[in-house]
Amino acid sequence: MTRDMRNAGLVAVYSDARPTYPVTARHAAQRVLRYRHNRTEAPEMDVHSFSEIEPEFEARTRCIVWCTAATVDRRGRPRTRILHPIWENATGWVATGRHSLKERHLAGNPYVSLSYWDAQQQQVYADCKAQWEDSAEEKRRIWELYKSTPPPLGYDPGIIWKGGPDDAGFGLLKLTPWRIEVSSLYDMAAGKPPLVWRSGD
Repeated sequence: MTRDMRNAGLVAVYSDARPTYPVTARHAAQRVLRYRHNRTEAPEMDVHSFSEIEPEFEARTRCIVWCTAATVDRRGRPRTRILHPIWENATGWVATGRHSLKERHLAGNPYVSLSYWDAQQQQVYADCKAQWEDSAEEKRRIWELYKSTPPPLGYDPGIIWKGGPDDAGFGLLKLTPWRIEVSSLYDMAAGKPPLVWRSGD
């Protein structure tokens, strides 16, 4: 535990080297805000290759599984929902309903922002361009990828789409990130900047 973390009040007790977090969200928020008010924000640290953050990105997204995804509606207002992507390197795939409010949002603005967070205060942010993958071959491939991946990340899409990968309601959304950030509250408290990869597009 660093002196900065202790001063910020971010860690109360350590047991077996694992932190016990503040009891309530209100107390945690107060401590973080107090800490951030009294320090200079650490800059981002850009990495040149996705491979530099890939192990941590993969570990966190596989563990957290679900993310919050924001789209923009036809009146320019943000809307959020949870999604269950599965990643192949820096490409994300989402099995989802093909005809949905999300589809209408993406028709007007194809960009989405994903946020992963866990109780250990680890975060991943992925800002992506989304497009529908309508290739029957690719839909079957990702369907099998979901089925063959161990849970909780993997699952059988047939539970939802009874007609299999050719079900008219089954949609496959491809996510191509232009920016990925890997960060944590404890790194921030220690003065370590978030690691950021940009695709260059």
